[in-house]
Order: sequence, then C-alpha cells, then structure tokens
Amino acid sequence: MNPLFVDLVVICHVGFVLFAVLGGLLILRSRWWAWIHVPAFLWAGFIELTGGICPLTPLENRLRALEGRETYRGDFIDHYLIPLLYPDSLTREMQIVLGVFVILLNVCLYAWFWRRPQQKTIV
Repeated sequence: MNPLFVDLVVICHVGFVLFAVLGGLLILRSRWWAWIHVPAFLWAGFIELTGGICPLTPLENRLRALEGRETYRGDFIDHYLIPLLYPDSLTREMQIVLGVFVILLNVCLYAWFWRRPQQKTIV
C-alpha cells in the first residue's frame, strides 16, 4: 500500500471542508459553482448537525491501519481542525454550532448574491 494514499485522503478532506465553508464565494465568478457547492455545504451541515461521520474518515483510518499507522476515533474535524482552533475536544454542542454556521453562512451568501442588482455586461 502506498503511504501517499492516506495523505491524499486527508488533503481531499481538507479541500472538501474548505469548499463547503467558503466555496459559495465561487458563485461570484460563475453561477455554475452553485450546482456543486449547494450539495457540498448541505452535506457538511447535515453531517455536523446529525453528529455523523463523513465517509472519508473511515476510509482514512482503514488506509492508516493497512499501512500500520495509528488510527483515531471521532471525526475529521475533531482530529485535525478543532485542535488547531480550540484546546478542548469537540463537543456535540460545538458540532451543532459548526453545522449551523456552515449552513447559515452559505445561505446568507447565496441570498445576498441573488438579491443584489445584476450588473449589465458590455459585449
């Protein structure tokens, strides 16, 4: 098993989290991004609100185990992101706050985008 597979899954996971939280800004470049971003931020919010585990987390742990590397319990955010931002462990209440934050941030961004006056492009 190639040790880069675990790292690739982690990079994809970080990329997905960033896209779910901030990807709505891409609609400023093209409305097409909404077709990908809306399901992504809804999924991320759903996982956080329900206390679920993203499928990438068990995949990462399985690849770690196959390589003889240490696995971890909990979810991706608890293992990688929360230790960077908060000294305490991720609580259920914090998961709910994160889920609501992701959804509200993006709903507000989309509402602002579609309610703003459309600029006329000169061809």
